[in-house]
Amino acid sequence: MKINDFKLERYFAQHEFTAKYLLSSSDCDGFALQEVLSVANPQELKLWENLKLGYTESKGHPLLREAILKHYSIKTIDNVVVASPGELNFVAMNVLLEPGDHAIVVSPAYQSLHEVIRSLHCELSFWKPNPENWEFNTADLEQLIRPNTKLIVINFPHNPTGSYLSRAQLKSIVAIAKKQDCYIFSDEMYHQLVVGDMPLLPPISDLYEKGISLWGTSKSFGMAGLRIGWLVAHDSGFLDRVVAFKDFLSICNSAPSEILALIALNHSDHFLLPNLQKIKENIDLFRQFAVSQPIIASFNAPRAGSTAFVRLNIPISALEFSNRLVEKTGIMTVPAEMFDCTQSYIRVGFGRANFPEVLEILGMALKTFDFK
Repeated sequence: MKINDFKLERYFAQHEFTAKYLLSSSDCDGFALQEVLSVANPQELKLWENLKLGYTESKGHPLLREAILKHYSIKTIDNVVVASPGELNFVAMNVLLEPGDHAIVVSPAYQSLHEVIRSLHCELSFWKPNPENWEFNTADLEQLIRPNTKLIVINFPHNPTGSYLSRAQLKSIVAIAKKQDCYIFSDEMYHQLVVGDMPLLPPISDLYEKGISLWGTSKSFGMAGLRIGWLVAHDSGFLDRVVAFKDFLSICNSAPSEILALIALNHSDHFLLPNLQKIKENIDLFRQFAVSQPIIASFNAPRAGSTAFVRLNIPISALEFSNRLVEKTGIMTVPAEMFDCTQSYIRVGFGRANFPEVLEILGMALKTFDFK
């Protein structure tokens, strides 16, 4: 198969490890290995200390899958497959779709959610929100359904806008999918990071027999380096095909990463709650910052997740602005073009402890920023 370059990841590859400051990261600060091990109970520490660096089970360590299921209503580990989140997205689309099938994907979106589908020669429609408030209207989704619609792809908490759904809206999406008898693939990588006044949504796999939930350690837990994610679904036949496809890719997971992910899931509040608090504090700081900056045309604070899509009042493209900013100040931002958006937005990430410092430097730089 042939697939287009992943623009966002190529942009990060260009700047992420050379820029002095990151203002657009979607993940939270990574936790140190010793902190993860410090909360482990004796049984978990024994698993770590006796670890052997051999192959692991294709579906994932049974104890890790049991820990995952504590967060779902499904209670059978056969309904869980563990792998890298990006790999699971890639495999799921390949397993679910055939050329000529139609899929509906939220937009703007992390590119892999639609690019893999495009590479499979499927038809694509995009479910877009109201740009004034980033609200997604389920009536708009229903209008996109076609006779050959096989898949609806959603992502809430939403990257990059920070949009979220009510439970009634999520149930409406399920009703639309049931009527069409199609799958829902739900990217839930920011699950439990609810920063607004909306209640926590259940995983889609808890609500729908054709619902597929993707979560992992990268965003909510601040452990992107583990490269551990998981799919949870009622359809065990679908998951068997995922594992069979995975044999041509990673085959199995990193043994150390599986044990560390197990510890994180068994002590989830220790990692989730500090991230949530940090995000909330940084959103409040940016809200104050936005009011004082003429360059910020609009800021809709995220209701969930760790990112916002901020509209700028600038005479140049978002890409040109981001390129100049990182060159002159060392501050990396992610421009709208990385989300196939032509308007002047940048993604802002709220999960880093040095956010106040970066914001102060940004404010100073904008006073003399050259837009010519």
